[in-house]
Amino acid sequence: MEINSEKFFLGRQPILNRHQEIIGFELLFRSTETNSAYIDDYSQAIASVITHVLSTFGIQEVLGGKLGFINIHLGMLLSEMVELLPIDQTVLELLEFIDLDEKVVARCRELKELGFQLALDDHEYDANNADIYGVVDIIKIDILLTGMENLPAVVAGLRHSPVKILAEKVETFEQFETCMRLGFDYFQGYFFQRPVVMNKKRIDVSGMAMLKLLKQLLMDASLAELEQTFKENPTLSYNLLRLVNSVAMALRQKIKNLRHAIIMLGIDNLRRWTQLSLFITSDARGVNNPLLEMAAVRGRLMETLVKRKGFSEERAEAAFMTGILSLLDVLFELDMAQIISNLNLSEDVSDALMERKGQLGLLLLLVEKVEITDFDAVTPLLEQCNITMSELLEAQLESFKWRESVLAQ
Repeated sequence: MEINSEKFFLGRQPILNRHQEIIGFELLFRSTETNSAYIDDYSQAIASVITHVLSTFGIQEVLGGKLGFINIHLGMLLSEMVELLPIDQTVLELLEFIDLDEKVVARCRELKELGFQLALDDHEYDANNADIYGVVDIIKIDILLTGMENLPAVVAGLRHSPVKILAEKVETFEQFETCMRLGFDYFQGYFFQRPVVMNKKRIDVSGMAMLKLLKQLLMDASLAELEQTFKENPTLSYNLLRLVNSVAMALRQKIKNLRHAIIMLGIDNLRRWTQLSLFITSDARGVNNPLLEMAAVRGRLMETLVKRKGFSEERAEAAFMTGILSLLDVLFELDMAQIISNLNLSEDVSDALMERKGQLGLLLLLVEKVEITDFDAVTPLLEQCNITMSELLEAQLESFKWRESVLAQ
């Protein structure tokens, strides 16, 4: 697929519920021709969001069944164009500089009757806005702009209205805990990347088994050694059988034993499954784990970019593995050096993980900057990696589609 539209960055910021499960993404687009988002650009930028989400990308590929939070300025709110968006998957975010007058309230009521969900972006609480509070579904509060000390009064005021409250710019576990205690319903920010949120002070038994299996796969262990590892871990064996039944259903074969299951799945598929499964080991959130979402997209995006530059399959596999492993220190609350010491990694992968050095290191850094929508850092990294904006966007779409197919299994 070739994207030949205007040049722009695509960012997705995850939105989590109180169980730290992903319920949606805020979609962020910005032209590459400017270093910041000016108000005069909003009309064009938001039109780009709607156009590209619906046509260039496809809503399912970008969101994977989750809600899409899309910024809306006044002109877009009042136009019929906004009604092109899929009602059941869209949350319309009214930008903070919109005057919440009677005309806006009336239009919001119309959109609500159509079935849209509505949110107020970067909102500052005002008791005089009671009319709009009775219409919208979600109110987003920038906790840094508001000030942590002012949050109790803001939450108390909003609790008089039937709205959900979303905390924006939540970057630390302490901020998350405070907002949880105050009764916020949703959270946006990268606090879930802080190790303490995962609450794993040690690698549990199933995590150890996964790391052992991954090490064996990286060292080309024999089929007998792989089979023995599964035999020693009943939970691992059960998950393997479930995976094979999902992936190999079309084969219509009965699984005879663990060795047969490994053969049916294939070593390459087993390695991919092991890397991703580390993120849902003993985690009740399952596929809604934000770290799993990030790991899956990160690994696939790096792999796809390497493939598109014409490198070997082996190099692409190294890129995928680098992306996946780059989050294990967060998952297990261990120093990356400790994790690497337990795996048989090549020098280029180790350098990328430890110091962001080499080709893989630069690529990992690029993907990390895309994840946190640090668009100012993306352009120079694209040049260093010899990757065009079009190639990045195409690879993003591919990684979103792949992630959805994998996590649906």
